[in-house]
Amino acid sequence: MSDNTNKPQDLSSNEKIKMSSNALRGTIAESLTDEITGNIRPDDQPLVRFHGMYLQDDRDRREERAAKKLERLYSFMIRLRLTGGFLSGDQWIALHHIAGENSTGTLKITTRQTIQLHGVLKTKAKPTVKAFNQAGLTTLATCGDINRNVICSAHPKQSPLHEQIFELAKEITDMLLPKTQGYYEIWLDAEKIADTKMEEDLLYQDRYMPRKFKIALAIPPNNDIDVFGNDLGLIAVIEKDQLKGFNIVIGGGMSSTHGNPEHYPRLASELGYVDITNGKENLLKAIYELLTIQRDYGNRNDRKKARLKYTVDKYGIPWWKAELEKRAGFALEDIKPYVFNRRKDYYGWEQNHEGLWYYTVFVENGRVLDTDSLKLKQALQDAAKTGKVNFRFTCNQNVIISDIKPEDKAQIQEILEKYKIIEHTNKASTIRANAMACVALNTCALALAESQRYLPSLLDKVEELLEKHGLSDEEMIVRMTGCPNGCARPFIAEIGFVGTALGKYNMYIGGDRFGMRLNKLYKESLEEPQILDELDGFFGAFAKKRKKNQAIGDFLHQEYCQ
Repeated sequence: MSDNTNKPQDLSSNEKIKMSSNALRGTIAESLTDEITGNIRPDDQPLVRFHGMYLQDDRDRREERAAKKLERLYSFMIRLRLTGGFLSGDQWIALHHIAGENSTGTLKITTRQTIQLHGVLKTKAKPTVKAFNQAGLTTLATCGDINRNVICSAHPKQSPLHEQIFELAKEITDMLLPKTQGYYEIWLDAEKIADTKMEEDLLYQDRYMPRKFKIALAIPPNNDIDVFGNDLGLIAVIEKDQLKGFNIVIGGGMSSTHGNPEHYPRLASELGYVDITNGKENLLKAIYELLTIQRDYGNRNDRKKARLKYTVDKYGIPWWKAELEKRAGFALEDIKPYVFNRRKDYYGWEQNHEGLWYYTVFVENGRVLDTDSLKLKQALQDAAKTGKVNFRFTCNQNVIISDIKPEDKAQIQEILEKYKIIEHTNKASTIRANAMACVALNTCALALAESQRYLPSLLDKVEELLEKHGLSDEEMIVRMTGCPNGCARPFIAEIGFVGTALGKYNMYIGGDRFGMRLNKLYKESLEEPQILDELDGFFGAFAKKRKKNQAIGDFLHQEYCQ
């Protein structure tokens, strides 16, 4: 069954490319061997995303190269699949060397708990994927119209049941991987399979999803993963230290378009509860069938309206619930009570229920590199070389040095002190520790403005304003993106900035502290002096008029958004 509004003659070009791609192979292999250009063939550009990479170019050098009549400096961004953000110590060591040999050397922690490398030239793309594979890592299905990296509450300290929920995230990942063998043939030189039935894909068929699909598993009361910003969210229900089941929410998504009210951010809506006390089969079936519904009914004519959130708004939650129950073969229960009362990372040392230690490092905007003032990348490499740690990435772009036995803590502490990582983490202001920015310029093709390269300097000035009004220790969530695609989830920040042009940002205010209310557009295309002037006014009013324990997002919503 499919939505009859998706008529073959009206399908978008991407849909036609997918369906004629021979299970995502296209002519990628031929594109990679074309030495005349650093680019790849136009029809391969959407396909290569399914293999875990985007074609980009250095936008800082476009004019220079155009003046010399050279083609753009093309390269790939390559992203890993790291379910729940987990990476072993040995894998970190391998990643460190792969990045140094094949990319800019910077490890970028994403807002979805994984790592991506930028600046990988076409000649280095295949060696990079091969090297990842040798380290037990994959880039398969981390981009493209498919289920992306499944994220999960990051810190094992959050619950004794963290490991159980993390393992469920891995099961979901495995269940939703595409069946194509093209990835292994193109990048790993595997022999082409003779029996095409081996890659028959009952879930994705030859169409795959209408657009990207994002899944998140949250452990209340900490909404560190922004569960309502995902296509499909699973909220753990825990009673008397037992995992009982999951509330399902659907239809979240951050992307929008400036000036187009038909393309908007949306928070996920509650759908129902699935009990797992007698097994996970029903939950896994529900997840699978939710994807089939979106596969069949999602908009394949207009990619800007192809995310699940638009299908939810088109048909409504009652229809979705009925359709899911019909396909899954069981009834959903009513949503169980849950509470979110924080949305943050646990910086510094924490110990979990098993006695293992974890140190969360502040990584500004997720950029792991060595500078003259901070050798962060080398410090993490030295920790990995001890053979006594793993790593976990957070959705706030930080890294947790994890799973440290009590007897090994002193050794890791010594490394952190040697490289001044503890000093660096402790020195991060409250606002900076909660802030996020997307990659934006110079590599993202969608960026209209700076983000990760600009937010730190803006926060220098914002910190001065906070000190002026006696608010330096005030928790607040500030996020910035270079375009309205919303990768750093600015629309569920208490204060969000979204680039409109170089040096100009729309300001959004009034989101709640816990990621359960969208903010609202306050003013458009502000330059830095205007941004600081507005913030100065907000902070002054907040310091004088706030109610006891009132969060700034709630204050701004009350005073400026009604």
